[in-house]
Amino acid sequence: MKPNHIAVIIDGNRRWAKKHGLKPWKGHKKGAENIKNFLKWCLEEDIKEVSVYVLSTENLNRSKEELDKLFELFKKFFSEYFNKDSFIDKNEVKVRFAGDFSKLPKDIIEIMNKVMKKTEKYNKKILNVLIAYGGRYDIVQAAKKCKNFSEKELEKNLLVSEPVDLVIRTGGYNRLSNLMLWQCAYAELYFTKKLWPDFRKKDFIKALKWFKNIKRNFGK
Repeated sequence: MKPNHIAVIIDGNRRWAKKHGLKPWKGHKKGAENIKNFLKWCLEEDIKEVSVYVLSTENLNRSKEELDKLFELFKKFFSEYFNKDSFIDKNEVKVRFAGDFSKLPKDIIEIMNKVMKKTEKYNKKILNVLIAYGGRYDIVQAAKKCKNFSEKELEKNLLVSEPVDLVIRTGGYNRLSNLMLWQCAYAELYFTKKLWPDFRKKDFIKALKWFKNIKRNFGK
């Protein structure tokens, strides 16, 4: 059994940079490069849906200098990874961005909208990029959209509706950090001490093998 939907918390970029005597954004750059590797591994393992937690609502409280560097990286990342010759396009991956866009610079929002428009016709695989995202925010915004409140309608209005099967968190901390709280209700949680830039395919395969051996009861 393999997971249909994997969510990954990419933790450890700043600690990796500090370990190597670099500025925090150098760690974010290295981490962004590894996201591309991770997405390719997911395609190779035929994972249907992937959610990557790149910026939480809490992360927006970091210094202006670090946020500016992050936003520059996001612009470069989104433009390069999702161009017409990218592996995303070649593998017909639908890209969706989820979060509170009001917290983001307009030029990044424009790029995100272009990417979503460009890939909306694809349905083989799905990539959710969680940016300026928080699980509490997601639930509140979904609840506000409900006309006749019910679990089913709430789920329909979430920014990402598909339940998560497996959460992978790097960096050594054993917590969700406000990641997709509703969607992760019955997710299996896999934690590793590897810092995200050091996370390799063998580590990913190890997580998949761990998941395969789990008996999932869904509260029964």
